[in-house]
Amino acid sequence: MKAIFLGFLIFVGCSSKIISTKSGLQYKILEKGSGMKAQDGDEVLIVETTSYRNGTVLYSNYDSNSPVQVLIGGNQATSAVDEGLRGRQVGEVRELIAPPYLVKRTSYPDNVSPDSTLVIKMKLVEII
Repeated sequence: MKAIFLGFLIFVGCSSKIISTKSGLQYKILEKGSGMKAQDGDEVLIVETTSYRNGTVLYSNYDSNSPVQVLIGGNQATSAVDEGLRGRQVGEVRELIAPPYLVKRTSYPDNVSPDSTLVIKMKLVEII
């Protein structure tokens, strides 16, 4: 319950609705997209910024011209990213609040705690 409340605090003052999924992922649509919806098995290009809830940025390629290619459902990204991509349209921007169990990796960069809830702002650039 505490993680859900803290995730809510990030969105105070914003006008979009916060959506909570069965897995515990929360997200907010910041910008709508158009066209086909991404699904498992699609290869997509994304830009993202991943940060702690306090705003400390851990990784970002959001403002670059170098999107990352991801196979949705192909174990190339965390469960939070895969889930956050399903059903999205090109151009859509979402902000995800991902609890630790949805962002687990086999190894962590030195600056990322494996027990952290992460905020991921992600834009679907293209469905390949």
